Amino acid sequence: MGKKERKQKTHQDLYRHKATLTVYLILRGLIILAMIRAIFLREYQSVFLCALSLFLMILPSIISKRLEIELPSTLEIIILLFIFAAEILGELSSFYVRVAHWDTMLHTINGFLCAAIGFALVDMLNRSERFSFQLSPVYLAIVAFCFSMTVGVLWEFFEFSGDCLLGLDMQKDTVVNTINTVELDQTLKNQVVRIKDITDVIVVHSDGSQQALGLGGYLDIGLHDTMKDLFVNLIGAVVFSVIGFFYVKQKGKGKMASRFIPRVITQEDKE
Repeated sequence: MGKKERKQKTHQDLYRHKATLTVYLILRGLIILAMIRAIFLREYQSVFLCALSLFLMILPSIISKRLEIELPSTLEIIILLFIFAAEILGELSSFYVRVAHWDTMLHTINGFLCAAIGFALVDMLNRSERFSFQLSPVYLAIVAFCFSMTVGVLWEFFEFSGDCLLGLDMQKDTVVNTINTVELDQTLKNQVVRIKDITDVIVVHSDGSQQALGLGGYLDIGLHDTMKDLFVNLIGAVVFSVIGFFYVKQKGKGKMASRFIPRVITQEDKE
C-alpha cells in the first residue's frame, strides 16, 4: 500500500462519512494555507491558532473512535465548521469585530452542540443494558439543557479570567447611553440614580490630563456581552432539548434528532 493510500485510509478511519471527510479536507487545506502565510509573516500567535484548530478538528473523531461512538455526519460537519468559524475566521480574520453578531451566532450554535453532547451522554447510559433505570424524555431534556448552560457559564468564567489576569478583551465591551446605579446616591439610602442621554465619556488620568473617548456613550465593561452570550446559549440549548425530548418520545425514530445525537457502535455495526 502506497503512502497516498495509507494517508487516505487514515482519514477514512477518522471520518466514516464521505461528506464529513470532504468538509474536513477542504477546511484543513485552508487552515494549512493560513498557517504557511502566518509563518512567512512571522505571526507566531496565528501559527499557534492554526495548529490548535487542526488538532481540535480531529479530536472529536479520535474520541468517538476510542469510545466506540458514532457521530452523525451532520453533527460532525457542524463541529468542523464551528471550529473553523471560531478560530480561523473569528480570530485570524477578525470576524468577531468586522462581522456583526458573529460571536452571537457562534454562542447560539455552541449552546445547541453542548446540549446535544449532554443529551447523548445520558441517553447512551439510559440505553445501556448495564443499567436498570429508564429516564423520562423530560428528564433527559432537562439534563441536556443544564449541561449546555453549565458549559456556557464555565466559558464565561474563562473569558473573565483571561480579561482580568492576562489583560485581554474576551468579554467585548458595549457602548450604552443610559446607566442606573446606586453608587452615585449621596443619601446612602440605596436609591437608584439614573443617568441617561450619555453621548461621551472623559477619562481623567492620574497626572490630571483628560481624554475624551468619543465612543458615543458610556463603555460597559463586559456585562452586556456576557449576558447576551448566556441568553443565546440558552436559546440553542432549548432548541435542542425540545428536539431531544421528541427523539426519546418516539423511541429514537425521529430522523431530525438522529442527525445530531451520537450513538454507541454495536457489534452488528462492526460486522
